[in-house]
Amino acid sequence: MSSKDFIKNKISALEKAMLAAANEEIAGPMSAYMKKKFPFLGIKKPERELIVKPWMEEMKKLDWEDARKASAILWKKKEREYQYIAMELLFKNKKSWNESSLDYFESLVIEKSWWDTVDFIASNLIGNYFLKHPEKMHTCVKKWSSHKNMWLNRTAIIFQIKYRKQTDTDLLLHAIFPHINSNEFFLQKAIGWALRAYSETEPSFVWRFVETNELKPLSKREATRKID
Repeated sequence: MSSKDFIKNKISALEKAMLAAANEEIAGPMSAYMKKKFPFLGIKKPERELIVKPWMEEMKKLDWEDARKASAILWKKKEREYQYIAMELLFKNKKSWNESSLDYFESLVIEKSWWDTVDFIASNLIGNYFLKHPEKMHTCVKKWSSHKNMWLNRTAIIFQIKYRKQTDTDLLLHAIFPHINSNEFFLQKAIGWALRAYSETEPSFVWRFVETNELKPLSKREATRKID
């Protein structure tokens, strides 16, 4: 069986299982929680994981090109659960990533964008990519920090949230400063979240930054939430 047919058959089987589990009563509230930007099948995360687990076992050893193709098919589907599965598929196949993977991750940030996908892509896909390819980090993050797309701005701010002691603080501040006075909720929240995450490693650094810079109230509140 060709890889194309394999992917087609596996996605068809997944779709059949997902449709069988769909729940219209749950779908409405799930869509409302996301400001009705996307339709949902109405499958909550625990149930979705049960459906996806055996499917993912067969899909997690794809090479990069096949993983990308499979995720692209899922990304085009209208129900939001398929985008979640696409991201999980890419993450499970991270051993297959190559230098070109970043371009694809970036394209997903700006397509069907909302915090639920952008935050996963930033912290799990792009964050892990830069640990494997640190030489690309500064150029890309500086580009995203000044980009007109707000979701790329957010990605530049939050991709290091799991880095802890590996956090590049100069790069973090470079991503924050262009948006420190932004009125955009998702950027204010991102700044606070990124600083709060780093405060678990270096609380004094975050406290000094908050005290010496005028942050928006939301950013400051989020940044200092875990500092005694």
